Amino acid sequence: MRVLLVEDDPMIGSAVQAALKDESYAADWVRSGPSALTALAAQRYDVMLLDLGLPGQDGQEVLHAVRAKDQAMPVLIITARDGLQDRLKGLDGGADDYVLKPFEMAELLARMRAVLRRKGGTAAPVLTSAQLSLDPATHEATATGQATVALSNREFALLQALMMRPGAILSRADLEDRVYGWGEEVESNAIEFLIHALRKKLGSQAIKNVRGAGWMVSRSV
Repeated sequence: MRVLLVEDDPMIGSAVQAALKDESYAADWVRSGPSALTALAAQRYDVMLLDLGLPGQDGQEVLHAVRAKDQAMPVLIITARDGLQDRLKGLDGGADDYVLKPFEMAELLARMRAVLRRKGGTAAPVLTSAQLSLDPATHEATATGQATVALSNREFALLQALMMRPGAILSRADLEDRVYGWGEEVESNAIEFLIHALRKKLGSQAIKNVRGAGWMVSRSV
């Protein structure tokens, strides 16, 4: 999953980006309102973490610009502004959640998982397909009839991308986009290597190859 972090405080931004990467998110970090809009114009994101007190353009203005384009991307406001009117303005302006600083990273991650579940149209905490289940909280996967296995960060990121859209074919570029952030080197066979590793753990039929198009997991009947 790809996250845009919009935060001008270097200490908070660095800590949150590192924590996101530790949790298998491809996390891009910008430090101003205009930079956020530039990034959104160039890249598709699964979720945005948005501070309000930004240089160049306030976070509320960024949120308004995003929703004016009818972008359905979940937005979590992360801010020290704790006034009721600020919270109401953010939520009524289209934010999916409002997280006050200082926050525990574990809570922020749980709130991200919750809004991503709602985006996917399910309240269930575990992602499922015809043969697989994946727990985003523990990074554990289970194939039908097999024991639960732990996944590496990038194995989890790739499988999560497929499990969020069971039945859809994702190309190499689609998967690289979900697994790797800005500036991360991508080996030419990295996606194939991760899929091979996942098949060893979950079975050869867990991820299907669609020749010339990409990969998919089967939709539940």
